[in-house]
Amino acid sequence: MDMLSKVSTLTTEQLKFNRLQQMNQSIKKVMVRKLFDQGWLLYIIGFFLGRAIILSSLSPFAIAFLAATIITRKQSAFAVFLFLSMGALSVHMTQFIYILSSGIILMFIYKLFLSKKAKISGMMVAAALFSSMVGRGTFYFFEGQIVAYDIAILVTEAVLSGFLIMIFLQTFPYLSNNRPALKVKVEEIICLVILVTAVLTGLVGLETAGVGFEQVGSKYFVLLSALIAGATVGSAIGVIVGLMLSLVSTFHLYQVSLLALAGLLGGLLKATNKYGVVMGMFLASILIGLYQSEVIQVQSLLLEALAAAVLFVLTPKKLIKRIAAFVPGTEEEKEAQEQYVKKVRNATAERVERFSEMFQALSHSFAYYDAEAKSHESTSEMDEYLSRVTEKTCQTCLKKHNCWVNNFDRTYTVLQDTIQSIEDHDLSQLNLNVGKLKNFCIKQDQMVDQMRYELSFYQANKRLKQQVKESRKFVSEQLSGVSEVMNNFAKEILKERQEHDWHEEEIKRMIQELNLTLDRLELYSIENGNIDLEMTLHFNEYHGEGEKLIAPMLSELFDESIVIDSEDPSDQRSGYRTFNFTSIKRYQLETGVAHAAKNGSFLSGDSYLMLELGKSRYAVAISDGMGNGERAYLESSETLKLLNQILQSGINERVAIQSINSILSLRTSDEIYATLDLAIIDLQEPRANFLKIGASISYIIRAGSVYPVEGSNVPIGILDDFDIDPVNESLKDGDILVMFSDGMLETTRHEENREIWLKRKLKEIETSDPQEMADLILEEVIRSNDGRILDDMTVLVTRVEKSKPKWASFAYSYSV
Repeated sequence: MDMLSKVSTLTTEQLKFNRLQQMNQSIKKVMVRKLFDQGWLLYIIGFFLGRAIILSSLSPFAIAFLAATIITRKQSAFAVFLFLSMGALSVHMTQFIYILSSGIILMFIYKLFLSKKAKISGMMVAAALFSSMVGRGTFYFFEGQIVAYDIAILVTEAVLSGFLIMIFLQTFPYLSNNRPALKVKVEEIICLVILVTAVLTGLVGLETAGVGFEQVGSKYFVLLSALIAGATVGSAIGVIVGLMLSLVSTFHLYQVSLLALAGLLGGLLKATNKYGVVMGMFLASILIGLYQSEVIQVQSLLLEALAAAVLFVLTPKKLIKRIAAFVPGTEEEKEAQEQYVKKVRNATAERVERFSEMFQALSHSFAYYDAEAKSHESTSEMDEYLSRVTEKTCQTCLKKHNCWVNNFDRTYTVLQDTIQSIEDHDLSQLNLNVGKLKNFCIKQDQMVDQMRYELSFYQANKRLKQQVKESRKFVSEQLSGVSEVMNNFAKEILKERQEHDWHEEEIKRMIQELNLTLDRLELYSIENGNIDLEMTLHFNEYHGEGEKLIAPMLSELFDESIVIDSEDPSDQRSGYRTFNFTSIKRYQLETGVAHAAKNGSFLSGDSYLMLELGKSRYAVAISDGMGNGERAYLESSETLKLLNQILQSGINERVAIQSINSILSLRTSDEIYATLDLAIIDLQEPRANFLKIGASISYIIRAGSVYPVEGSNVPIGILDDFDIDPVNESLKDGDILVMFSDGMLETTRHEENREIWLKRKLKEIETSDPQEMADLILEEVIRSNDGRILDDMTVLVTRVEKSKPKWASFAYSYSV
């Protein structure tokens, strides 16, 4: 029973808490609707701006605010005018008459001349100038004679009114429930500060228990600014508010120093909490109170500061954070920007994934169509062929019913075998099938002749369908490859910057122990083999500390070789310097190439490619176009150009080669083809993936031994469809990969095995420099042919060696 009573008590308390939350939410919604949607915030601001007077008689805020309201929210303009008038009436009759007359003139001008205009901002400024001058001038006219001072006041007030319209227009997006742009401009913040100080000016004269509302409001505003934006902005806003209050009365001149000092001290103590900012306000009040004791009493300052502090402490943290999110440079603003970027990134990644799924679905649809059609394709083609043959023979035959109704299986089988023997050019089998045909067909000769006649159409139709099928397969493979690339791209987009607090602290501590000044540190990735970090340091005199000290230090910390990928500026000895550190590739390549055209001509039919794929893969390739000269050069270069573009897009190399083959075989009916010798080298493991498409043998030289690498695929462009058989080989430090075009195997000495000869020559070469090796091999081949160049020749030499940083890492003691 006790347990049941406790459960019921908890349930009741939970219900009460939920009701309180719902009540709180409903109150917030009502307040938001009243203040923003129904315009009560504008009315409240209008009331205090109607009271705002500076320099004893200037009141430019009211007419400017009314004009800005007419431009942006004309449905609330009349109500704002009424509240401006009530605020002016609460000061004195002179202010009321000025606001009333100027406001009526301004609204009449808008109604008569501007209401139908599309853009009225500039014309409204002129209307405000006219209304202010007429309203104030009419008052001076009825009061008595107008002196030069009155004219100066009248003109100044009118000009300020026109100027303030443009300021208030930039604040109106923040006075409605419509969210402004996430990126807030500094100019908009300044305009908001001016509006707030103008409202604080309207609080002058309102007090309770000897505490002025403008004093409490100004101190509260400075406290809020110091907490949100720090000492610099807090002190600047303190100066602005103090100056505005001093324009109301010279008695408030001390407010400039008081509020500026309060903003400075409060901003310096913002790292603690709200109470630290409040402490800064009290310190400033005590210091200024003691210094200005003949002007103001310390007790009054402390009482005003206490009232502002109570309001400040009671302000919800959520509200402060929401305000801070609009202030440039604050942590909240940066977080809001990051959330916005994250939202955009997620939306982009989702859209890319949808595209990837769409392309994958299209690819499957093409593949499914081919799979469904393949089973019926041969039967339907044969039936179509036979229907054309029998149309010219059997349709007019008297024995048609006997052959095709009573003996369909026999007739169909014999005709099918006859067609096959004609297509295969098999005379013996054809004679046999014609003999079978004579047993029941009285038009066997006409039937065979018609079969031969229709054969060309049958074969052409068959080739066309095959090409369509290959085109469909090519499109399917391309769509599948594009889908894979887009899917990988979406995953890359979704990779968030990870937090690496421990590594950041260790790097900062090490930099400090090296007596270097660290300005900024960003760790983008600490994945093994893919370290990526950026740091900015300040140097009085730079002497290569980046590669001599910092890179070895990072290598020791991450337990792998780290090098400088880039530094900016690279030639400046003093000042700030930004370094980008990355993992070194475990292995690096050095290449050399030598080539010669047939008979020493200028243009070779061979082309070669050396391409870096990402950070850890490298591609080397040779393509040999059919024949020699310009046509062969265009074919081989086009093959490598397509290979370059497709590989750089991220598509798998096997799909890339199949795509190139489909393109070359479909784009022309000429017998044009090109070989392709491709090696994709992984620089982290290391290993090489060879794809030899009609290419000659390659060799790997390792520790004085030579190992052949062979492939069996036909050249690109000959067959519409072929399977690629890759050859995977592991590589070691010091391995040398030698790739040839088939012209290197041409020789005048036909009794000699050219491959064995090349293998022996590779063993005899003493140098390990790739370029020297390429030159020596080409020279040996030309010399062996008595100085003749029998065909286009290309030799590509690649040496794999372990990476060695310029500055080796050293033992460095750090905490773990």
